[in-house]
Amino acid sequence: MPVARILFPLPLPEPFDYAVPEGFEVREGSYVAAPLGKYERLGVVLELLPDSAGEGRKLKEVSDVYPTPPMTAAMRDFIHWAARYTVSHPGHVLGMALRSRGGLTPSPTETVYHLTGVAPPRITEARTKLIEAVKELGPQTASTLAEAAGVSSGVVKGLADAGVLRAESLPTDLPFETPSPDLPGATLTEEQAEAAEALKQAVSTRTFSTFLIDGVTGSGKTEVYFEAIAESLRTDPEAQILVLLPEIALTQAILSRFEARFGAKPAPWHSGLSDKERRRTWREVAHGRARIVIG
Repeated sequence: MPVARILFPLPLPEPFDYAVPEGFEVREGSYVAAPLGKYERLGVVLELLPDSAGEGRKLKEVSDVYPTPPMTAAMRDFIHWAARYTVSHPGHVLGMALRSRGGLTPSPTETVYHLTGVAPPRITEARTKLIEAVKELGPQTASTLAEAAGVSSGVVKGLADAGVLRAESLPTDLPFETPSPDLPGATLTEEQAEAAEALKQAVSTRTFSTFLIDGVTGSGKTEVYFEAIAESLRTDPEAQILVLLPEIALTQAILSRFEARFGAKPAPWHSGLSDKERRRTWREVAHGRARIVIG
């Protein structure tokens, strides 16, 4: 069996070796579960060693593989660089990259109810109220519909059993909408256009570079950045853009500006998110579906 070197998000100085059971699809960067002490722990595979690396060794086995795209080599390298730079254990830095472990698994689901068009065999005031609630609100959970209609959840079950309502299981964490780089932006001044063109050219080269845009508040710096973001989205179908703000209070306003420019709000990431919101953003970023992230 091949051997996986697994780093755990714990203050440990190095990864541990585990055997990969037959039938497990494990790659470098895979998120896996493996026994460590008395517990099953989440870890990331840093390296895969050949079968010969396990000869003569009694290794514990990887117990599960999460259905998440592997952590990229660039991210793994960054974790090790950050650990060296801050004189920290790599596992401690890894823990900061795994702040929403619920995102490692598919979205939870909820059951919503649709009208089928079938007339109820027996009409009552409660059933009438519930049917009107579905017409007004559209597909919703049983508790939401019952609360809106002022009836018990049993009325929902009764109408479902009678074929008046149809149940459907849907994910609770919906994907973020895809931004469009080709929507019209603001009309730029000559100076703004010159700055935007410099950024766009740098984006097209796909090499690292830095820029400082100097201007007072309201001078159009954000619109210049928008052009660079649009260029990245336009020229690379897999590009993901991270935009960092100086404080959380600015998030809502900038989300609206992004929505106006790109037709979709970015994925947010900050300490004010709920567990559900954090889980959704982490999962969508890991799968490459969140194209713009506001942090």
